[in-house]
Amino acid sequence: MTGSNGTSTTAGAREHARAQEAAAVGQVTAMPTLPASAWPSPPDGVRPADLVWAETVAGGGYTHAVVDRGTAIRLTDLTGDACAHVLLLNADEPWERLSVADTVKVQWQVHLTAGHALLSGQGRVLASVLDDTSGHHDALFGTTTRRRNDERYGDGSAHGPAPAGRELFTLAAAKHGLGRRDLPPSISFFHGVTVDADGRAHSSGSAGAGTHVTLLAEMRLLVLVANTAHPLDPRPHFTSGPLEVLGWRSAPTTPSDPRWTATPEGRRALDATAAYLTTRGIR
Repeated sequence: MTGSNGTSTTAGAREHARAQEAAAVGQVTAMPTLPASAWPSPPDGVRPADLVWAETVAGGGYTHAVVDRGTAIRLTDLTGDACAHVLLLNADEPWERLSVADTVKVQWQVHLTAGHALLSGQGRVLASVLDDTSGHHDALFGTTTRRRNDERYGDGSAHGPAPAGRELFTLAAAKHGLGRRDLPPSISFFHGVTVDADGRAHSSGSAGAGTHVTLLAEMRLLVLVANTAHPLDPRPHFTSGPLEVLGWRSAPTTPSDPRWTATPEGRRALDATAAYLTTRGIR
């Protein structure tokens, strides 16, 4: 449309944009809530004023945020069709990033759940897993690639109908001055994988709608999340449901917390994290 009532003028474009925003109220759910304290249903025991991150990520979407040390982050699979592929990086020195291989090897555990830590390649704890009602996660297969989704679904581009996780991570990383070379293998939440005695991998799917996992940032983190189908999802058509992301001010793990000394491996990693933070004047 052109003319004084259309978008050909600054005033017309402004009115059009404001009308679109008004029409979206109450209809668009895949977007952040600003401020986060306005989120209508904070987790039990969390004051609205302590919320710092609140949004619903649509299936095939992504999100990203820098969170402070001591921030709790709860991911919830709303319909049973979400798969949260997660990357964590040290926000102050992003060359330090999640190492899924070290996370699995150091803790002698491939099935990560509450009580485990997500480690960097330097053997420090980026985040602790506080609680987990899903139990359907994967630390082996990472996320999907453009080539694979092109072959399987027809179009795995970031803005296509079946976006690959690698493409979504690339968009999220770019918002923080990072590129593809900065993206290590990710961990996946809400889609389980088992490996049989012959080494064959099998999808165990989702634990169902409403399950969640809560992470605790043990240092200042850059968090990247791609919500897209798991590489081993057996369904023939691309399927990805909404993911709820809530973050709130909490407190990092301290030596008095039972998590600190629960295992020798966890204690060493937390000791290393504390030493790193202490030299930087962070408590």
